[in-house]
Amino acid sequence: METRSLLDEALGLQHLTGRVLLLEDCVETSAAFVLHHLLKHSLSQPLHSSNVVVFIAFAQPFSHYDRILRKLGCNLAAQRNDNKFVFFDMLRDFCPDGDNGKGGEGGLVSLYGKILKTISALPQENKNCVTVMIDDVSLMEVAAKGSTNLVLDFLHYCHTLISEFGCSLVMLNHEDIYSGMGRPTLILQMEYLADILIKAEPLATGLASDVHGQLTVVNRSVDDGERSRNKLCNFHFKVKENSVEYFYPGSRT
Repeated sequence: METRSLLDEALGLQHLTGRVLLLEDCVETSAAFVLHHLLKHSLSQPLHSSNVVVFIAFAQPFSHYDRILRKLGCNLAAQRNDNKFVFFDMLRDFCPDGDNGKGGEGGLVSLYGKILKTISALPQENKNCVTVMIDDVSLMEVAAKGSTNLVLDFLHYCHTLISEFGCSLVMLNHEDIYSGMGRPTLILQMEYLADILIKAEPLATGLASDVHGQLTVVNRSVDDGERSRNKLCNFHFKVKENSVEYFYPGSRT
């Protein structure tokens, strides 16, 4: 039985169905490893063999994710062949070289149509076991020619999949690209939609060889017996070749 990490406990991985997870990071401290962890978790549950991941990639090609997930013990190519992993390569389909890309409103509307068609075509037992992942929202905004409204409309459309099918939605966004703009509407709206907010940040004390950064997880409306509450967790992490180590501040000597 795999040992649950501090991240697993903070997220409550057994209760992610129908929830929205927002990952926020910065140049100094990437949260991509959390996305990879969630991707592996979604595809590696023997008790939930109906799980399907719809992955929308604006950041990297399929080969990038396949290489990383193989190190974590998950074969994305095999999962794709088994129709458990549906990959939309937006670098190829949405952002080709030149000015003939499918950016703007038409491109995002078409993309949502493909996602909806993909989920609707799944067997009934798979439809409420779908996780939609977006890597990443800031590059989607670039592909939408800088239109925040188009991106927000798209995310709200994706949010309707939760009520319609019981899907989960995972979004990664680079928060620091808006550092000179205060708290822009896009970030505020995404944080409003999120049931779980995961923020990766550098250490306040600066760089350290044995600590790569800190994670803050806000898990909203956690069931606590007869009432609901928000659960806040903060811990450090170190990214290794094939794993990530999580530990509380001051727990290392």
